[in-house]
Amino acid sequence: MGQLTLLRRHPAFRLLFLATFGSGLGTMLAVVALTIDVWDRTHSGTWVGALLIVDFLPAILIGLLLGPILDRYSRRALMVGSDVARAALFVGLVFAPDAYWIVGLAGLTGFATGFFRPAVYAGLPNLVDESELGRANSLLQTTENATWAIGPLLSGLLVAASSPDVAYWVNAATFVFSALLVVRIAPTQLQAMAVPSRGHWRDLGDGFAFVRRSRPLLAVLVAWSIAMIGNAAVNVAEVVLAKDVLDGGDFGFGVLVAASGVGLVAGAAITASALERWKLNSVYASGFALMGVGVALAAASPSIWVALVFVFVYGFGNGGANVCNPLLVQIGAPDELRGRAFTLIMSVNFAVLGLAMAAAGPLTNAIGARWVWGVGAISYAFAFVAAAALAPTTRQPAPGEREAAALVREEPAVAVPGGPLQGQ
Repeated sequence: MGQLTLLRRHPAFRLLFLATFGSGLGTMLAVVALTIDVWDRTHSGTWVGALLIVDFLPAILIGLLLGPILDRYSRRALMVGSDVARAALFVGLVFAPDAYWIVGLAGLTGFATGFFRPAVYAGLPNLVDESELGRANSLLQTTENATWAIGPLLSGLLVAASSPDVAYWVNAATFVFSALLVVRIAPTQLQAMAVPSRGHWRDLGDGFAFVRRSRPLLAVLVAWSIAMIGNAAVNVAEVVLAKDVLDGGDFGFGVLVAASGVGLVAGAAITASALERWKLNSVYASGFALMGVGVALAAASPSIWVALVFVFVYGFGNGGANVCNPLLVQIGAPDELRGRAFTLIMSVNFAVLGLAMAAAGPLTNAIGARWVWGVGAISYAFAFVAAAALAPTTRQPAPGEREAAALVREEPAVAVPGGPLQGQ
């Protein structure tokens, strides 16, 4: 595969790839273990819901309030600090006495992850050539999707054979593994320069203004936020559709989720080739088209086995769109603003997802799972229109250095030290 040659040609990218794969696999091991642990202790859906909320709520707060940190401070230091913090928190989960502690520590873990993931994708353009960004994003997304498919299965087996504590220890070890790899990457390889602060709130406002005026960033902000409505509809109503409407039972639900995961991996893997042949906005919009068609036909399917084919199509489109999302931000934002751009867009996306999930539950009870998936298909149609209209046709480079400097500060940027900028 062309993507795999990047691992040989770019040692720093290889280190980042291995770090994200290790910590990603451990995280997926822990997600299932946390859910089982909370349920076994409380037998309460409310507690499980709280656990799910604290997983993405920190990302919303970081994007709205703390995004400039990823541009003003060393991204490598933030990533290593995030890994060390998550390792310590999962060791703490082994000794958590009750559900309050579990949810609280899980929330702090989500806060650390909220810095790690944007730093990975903000730093990626500095590790590979601009022409290789599509393949690099495809490789990272394919691997991340694979951990989503493999991790829960391994976790279920691990917890069944032992206890959630073993999964927590394993996850803590993966974060230590990740930190040891990331620390071998030079700070300037993840961040060419850092921007002196004009004051935290002005820095934050600069990021908001830039997202509004950059066409690639606006495309992701609008299109993926609309798609989050569909994602919420699919995720919330999926178990009802599989088990009750299509009479698939627990096994059918598991197979349906697996079909989506296989589609995600396949879609992410093939998108690199598509980006080299077709216009960027066409590839991005096609992802939403496949998601909408797949969800609509799955909702109308007469059996779980027919629905599997269309859920795979949905996952395939989802995987492709997920490769385009970071690529659009990377080409649309200069290095000085890329951390703020990623965190802001992610925060808005997650906020829409949270609100939509809150509405999808009662809506499923009121109109049924088939119609809720139909609502999801409609949202993907609107996302298709937004992507086709807003995304650029070519993988144009990020705005020039002078344009970025004029936005954030008229002073020259300073070199990145190992930690925070001096004098701040």
